[in-house]
Amino acid sequence: MMVWLNSLLWGNSVAHVIFVLASVIALGILLNKIKIAGVQLGITWILFVGILLSHFGLRIDAPQAEFIKEFGLVLFVYSIGLQVGPGFFASFKKGGMKLNLFAVLVIVLGCIVTVILTILAKEDSAAMVGVLTGAVTNTPSLGAAQQTYQEMHGTAGDAIAMGYAVAYPLGIVGLILVMILLRVIFRIDLKQEAHSDTDTDNAIERINVKITNHAIVGKCLADLKQALKINFVIARVMDEKGEVSVADVKTIAREGDVLRIICRPDDESLLFDFFGERVHIDASVWETPVHNLVSRRVLLSKSELNGERIGDLSIRRLYGVNITRITRAGVDLIPTMDIRLQIGDRLTLVGREEDVAKVTDILGNSLKKLDIPNLLPIFLGIVLGVLIGSIPIAIPGMPMPVKLGLAGGPLIVAILIGYYGPKSKLVTFTTTSANLMIRELGICMFLAAVGLTAGENFVPTIMQGGYMWIIWGFLITVIPTMLMAVIARLVWKFDYFTILGALSGCQTNPAALSYANSLSGSERTSVAYATVYPVSMFLRILAAEVLIMIML
Repeated sequence: MMVWLNSLLWGNSVAHVIFVLASVIALGILLNKIKIAGVQLGITWILFVGILLSHFGLRIDAPQAEFIKEFGLVLFVYSIGLQVGPGFFASFKKGGMKLNLFAVLVIVLGCIVTVILTILAKEDSAAMVGVLTGAVTNTPSLGAAQQTYQEMHGTAGDAIAMGYAVAYPLGIVGLILVMILLRVIFRIDLKQEAHSDTDTDNAIERINVKITNHAIVGKCLADLKQALKINFVIARVMDEKGEVSVADVKTIAREGDVLRIICRPDDESLLFDFFGERVHIDASVWETPVHNLVSRRVLLSKSELNGERIGDLSIRRLYGVNITRITRAGVDLIPTMDIRLQIGDRLTLVGREEDVAKVTDILGNSLKKLDIPNLLPIFLGIVLGVLIGSIPIAIPGMPMPVKLGLAGGPLIVAILIGYYGPKSKLVTFTTTSANLMIRELGICMFLAAVGLTAGENFVPTIMQGGYMWIIWGFLITVIPTMLMAVIARLVWKFDYFTILGALSGCQTNPAALSYANSLSGSERTSVAYATVYPVSMFLRILAAEVLIMIML
């Protein structure tokens, strides 16, 4: 009678694998509600549940666990790449370059600290690489390290996973402690900091400029815009009588008119010098229905417009409607004539209500249409990612060729497809919910498989000195982040909220980001996080592979 249950729990059938895998994931998700010192470990509980059940003998065969782990990792990193791809290269502008340099230095310092601790403490090199991946809470780098170790030694490298599991909890808490220490050391006033300028280049400002420059009076605003050679949009014009109209290609600059301009913060002073003087007008004045103008956010859902340039659509010339902003993957973009539209873009339209309605029909604005899953770019990208990740790259001085692996290859391809896909008429859009579903499913599979394979030797390893990994992991978390945060504050003059976002992003630590957002309520934290996250993710993966090769 109990034979079937015994087979389900301890056998090696497909049903056994699915049962064990689903049990680990379900229990781990349930434990997510538990807080330790006010901090949630998130789905990392899945890893600990896998270790616990594996310790008591509930395991799956190594080949099956390997497939689940690697496939889950591919799904996870690929979904991240698709999401950040559209705005990836925009993160390297001005402030974004400095933020990414900050992240690179944190990563390099973390690797240096790891190597020094390994030598001084005479620890196992593979385990210390695992401690590094846990200390920076970066699961894909754990997968990359294990895969590289597997190729070099033919075994899974369980010490890497155990080092990760031991160091991970304080990796989360340690970064939050750094954030608290920064606030104490620099005596941060959160309200005052909220009004400080940000050094990032992803923000968009809305300014009101009164034309007082006699040299431009009587000239076409469209020609003046081209002469300035910077990206900005003149959305609306208010004459001296208070009447508001949409700025089109024929609008002439008249002295005393007020322009409503959307621009980057760094370009404000140039625009004031060129057009005239700043004036303060409440936003509601521009929106008043007396002017017969409306502002609408419209979703681009027609696939035939994917990859089309805004200038080629001639929306302003044909319909008298301005596109004042494009929101893509959570990033606001200034809609220049050369920018290519992507399915899923949210466009802010300004014009007469009947004209905006016509443009809305052209763009689609259908959420239902976007609900249909578009699977081609996902599986095509995975094919290309696995192919590229398997190519050996010879680097002088390295004992063996470097591979991007099943973490790096799909991530790079996903970023490139997300950015260049529309230029090739490839629809790469997935809804946020669909992307999150793929991502969370992938990371859950990965963590469960890692825990189930590492649990057998976990407790004996801790008892034989592995408890010291907790201390090493804490040092790897705190030393690089604290040092670079101080430099960013004193030398680069970053505001506190930007530092918090950059720290969370370079450590790929969503729990720390959640804490930072609870302090600020400012977009600066999330913008900084999104700016450094793609580069940090890639470098974390590459660093883990390189350390495995040079330290073993």
